Amino acid sequence: MNAQKKRPGRGKAFFLSSILFAASLMGLQVPALAADEAARMLIPVGHTIGIKLFSEGVVVVGLAEVETGDGLSAPGAACGLKVGDVIEEANGNAVESSEQFAQMLQCGGTVELAVSRDGTDLTLAAEPVLGPDGTYRLGAWIRDSMAGIGTVTFYDPETGAFGALGHGITDSDTGLLMPLGDGAVMDASVKAVKKGAIGDPGELRGSFNLTEDMGTLWANTDRGIFGVLDQCDFALGEAVPVASSGEAHTGPAVILSNISGDEVETFDIELIRVVEGPETQNLLIRVTDPELIARTGGIVQGMSGSPILQDGKLIGAVTHVMIDDPTKGYGILIENMLTQVENTAPTLG
Repeated sequence: MNAQKKRPGRGKAFFLSSILFAASLMGLQVPALAADEAARMLIPVGHTIGIKLFSEGVVVVGLAEVETGDGLSAPGAACGLKVGDVIEEANGNAVESSEQFAQMLQCGGTVELAVSRDGTDLTLAAEPVLGPDGTYRLGAWIRDSMAGIGTVTFYDPETGAFGALGHGITDSDTGLLMPLGDGAVMDASVKAVKKGAIGDPGELRGSFNLTEDMGTLWANTDRGIFGVLDQCDFALGEAVPVASSGEAHTGPAVILSNISGDEVETFDIELIRVVEGPETQNLLIRVTDPELIARTGGIVQGMSGSPILQDGKLIGAVTHVMIDDPTKGYGILIENMLTQVENTAPTLG
């Protein structure tokens, strides 16, 4: 297994509700998927994985006032910080964790912040204030990591590359895509299911060991997370053809999902609508399998990434559940996930 770059002060990750993320190792070079899409064969997986994501810099998820001896002060807001900003440097030094950044503020005086906002680089001058506990504070809630459970869509046995979720990992407070610093995936097991109901999406509840990585991530995008598996005991199934553009159609299909323990099961669905194009919600899905409805209520959080097969081909992945009807949801066409792979995969050196 490849060794990961250690991140100071990042021993714990936040739990992310399981409809879920990606990362790169320093110097890692990964082959893209097989080049000829018409001849591409991938293994549809459907097994859950644990995911941990460390951001590039720290993400501002909230702003607050700080109690000082002279009353309340809001230095973060005063210097121009906004929710969703990514603080990448402080006084010219790279910000790698929340704890490290807090230490950077303790020198007092003006702190020059290099900030990324909506793809634009900014420089802000902040004046931390002394809080009631004797430490300097910025008046900003920040986050540097997330963790949770999702489902692997496909595995390429020729390259070791995989794709999961069918959508990106977003910060739970800001709703913005988490900037990827580094991350990894771990084997996971589903321990229980919170059944979905109208107005109350359910979720898979599982466990995984944050200390035992089985692969790394190179991208967190709006079409899924992507990476490479160093070891994979659950992606040993038979490879199937990838559907070409225009082959997905309305009618019966199946999904592969891991809703109990380590078992991947096949469930019946119907494609109600198919929309070709670069959108991320190409497929409107209805669960028709009475067993899946009985056990989960339909689609639940954590099933994101469950591969969709039709006519013996991999056509896409489940991505979202409808809150007002858990038997319905959305999916993404596999061609859109694979396009994202080609656009983000590190090149083979």
